[in-house]
Amino acid sequence: SKRVFINNVDKYTSKYVAQFLSSCVPGASYVAKQFEDEEEIKPSSQGGTFEIVGTVSGSEKKSGFAVEEYTNLTRQELFHHLNESDVVVYNIYNENADQIEEASWAVSALHGDMNSFPRPKTFILISTLMTWALIKPLDTDDAETPFTEEDYRRRKPHHNFNDHIAVEKLVVKLGRSNQSQFSTYVLASGLQYGMGEQAFHFFFKTSWLGEEQEVPIFGDGSNFVPTIHINDLAGIVQNVIDYNPKPQYLLAVDESYNTIAEIISVMALGPGKTRNVPKEDVILLKELTQAEIDHLFISLRMEAFFVTYNFSIKWVSKKGIVDNIDQVVEEYKLARGLLPVRICVLGPPAVGKSTVSEKICKHYKLHHVKLKETITETLAHLESKVQMEESNEDDESQEAQELLNTLKTNMEENDGRLDEQCVLQIMKDKLKTKPCINQGFVLDGFPKSYNQAKELFSGVSVILGMYLREFSSAAYANTFHFSSIFVCIEYVFCLDATDEFLKERVLDLPESVVEETSYSFDTFLSRLEMYRKNNSDDEIVINYFDEQEIPPQHIEINVEDPEYVLVMEKVIKSVGEARNYSSTTKHLDEEQKLEENRMREEEEMSQAEAGYIDDEEEQQRAQCWKEWNERLEEAKQQDEELLMTEEESAKQYLRCTVMPVLSQGLSELCRIRPSNAVDFL
Repeated sequence: SKRVFINNVDKYTSKYVAQFLSSCVPGASYVAKQFEDEEEIKPSSQGGTFEIVGTVSGSEKKSGFAVEEYTNLTRQELFHHLNESDVVVYNIYNENADQIEEASWAVSALHGDMNSFPRPKTFILISTLMTWALIKPLDTDDAETPFTEEDYRRRKPHHNFNDHIAVEKLVVKLGRSNQSQFSTYVLASGLQYGMGEQAFHFFFKTSWLGEEQEVPIFGDGSNFVPTIHINDLAGIVQNVIDYNPKPQYLLAVDESYNTIAEIISVMALGPGKTRNVPKEDVILLKELTQAEIDHLFISLRMEAFFVTYNFSIKWVSKKGIVDNIDQVVEEYKLARGLLPVRICVLGPPAVGKSTVSEKICKHYKLHHVKLKETITETLAHLESKVQMEESNEDDESQEAQELLNTLKTNMEENDGRLDEQCVLQIMKDKLKTKPCINQGFVLDGFPKSYNQAKELFSGVSVILGMYLREFSSAAYANTFHFSSIFVCIEYVFCLDATDEFLKERVLDLPESVVEETSYSFDTFLSRLEMYRKNNSDDEIVINYFDEQEIPPQHIEINVEDPEYVLVMEKVIKSVGEARNYSSTTKHLDEEQKLEENRMREEEEMSQAEAGYIDDEEEQQRAQCWKEWNERLEEAKQQDEELLMTEEESAKQYLRCTVMPVLSQGLSELCRIRPSNAVDFL
């Protein structure tokens, strides 16, 4: 088998070219051209596939398609590996200056040593159409005439791609010396797309996340962008290896002539809308490199004439990204691991379904679907559309008004509630909206019965369905999505707890929570009784999922896990890793700000609470001091009263007992006048 060296096999372009070639048999495309009706050639009949070796730019885990991978090679070591290879592919399409310089050195070194080659070698340079960016039109009166490979001598590069065109010219020049021994080719690639995406990744990601109402188109979007699917580019590389064609300069583009606005419009998976923003705003994006930005603003009409009519290519996207957007989207989701997660959380009232659902949504970045909120959202959407279009007496406005009237009439006839068929159709259409289809959802406490589950995940209800179909239009496609998409739950978690635990929980709810949720104890008891009754029959909701081979997982809620930590551990263990984008820098900044605000609020509350406690303690101290003073005054008063009583008693004793005797003695003393008065008394 042939040994193929490719630089940076861990980067987008080289990775998918290498991966494609690793599954191809040398000469297969040539044989397929000769025998187009024959079955596909298998590796076992041809001695094996291409043997891929190459350099890697990072220390990521080894790929499954490269036999050998090299890092940090010296020029001597690199030349040794180049010399051992039959084919050398250098990709400079979207690479840094060091790879452009290395490609120039590699082709020069191989050319200088070509006389010692044991067998012929092929050098393929994957370059970019940015080296054509400033070419003048073939016909000034007809700017729509496409350029072909034959016009490559007239090409003029974008000022950021002068180094690219210099390497292109060198590769073509060195290949003319001895083409039988050392053949060289340049593939001028259009803007590459497919698989995990590269330049278009920003637009896919913006659309996928659905955080922006509209996907931006920078500038007026009228420029024609030549494109090619990455696997079709790899197919062209395969054909060049197999055919060794005479032309050295080839175009690698598909047959599309789409503007960048048309391309971005079909990428709008989530919001479904685009908006034109100033061209200069693209510089603010950290997600796009300067080279990718330059590619987005190129405006050329190109036709790969030689490739189309001389090669045997099994095109993946011959008509371009616009015509094959569904396939491209599926590739994007699979390559990025962006698969929806669809979860249903069931259980009795007050068991914590909404709290657990909210935690699951936060962890997996899913959409929280609740019955009451979905109905309210649908009615609000219809009312806003009717108000916005009152001035326009068109069919859509009338249909929106008719549907709104139908729903309101239905609610009036059912004591303010929608009947089951209307509810089911609204919920079904909610689950088929693009955000729910793309990222997934957590269905909170619904369906409640076997029949509801059967209706929700299978057929289309009739009563409201006909109104919604009449109402369905491009303007409302995101709200009422009537495709044949089959929505199926992947995981069902049944939360449960004892009645005593649930009753105790409701009784302990703060009054503010009870007012917000209308969770009065009497209402709760009736709902709990109804839930237990409905789940004692044979046809209960979890039986439906059992029949669909989606076994419900029962999780017991208890007082030892108030924050649902153990519950989330069980959920994560069952569901596995998230299938969505990890938090972006913007998200992390927002989360950090929210956390800082939360901590600041908690600190303020703590300080306020501490201040309140200090005030309360001060009041208590003042009260105690007051009471102590009052008791002290009372004790003093009692002491004074006691002293007064004792004083009065003493006075009485003196007055009645002592004074009469003393008065008599003093009188006698005055009369007799003894020499010692004290002894006399």
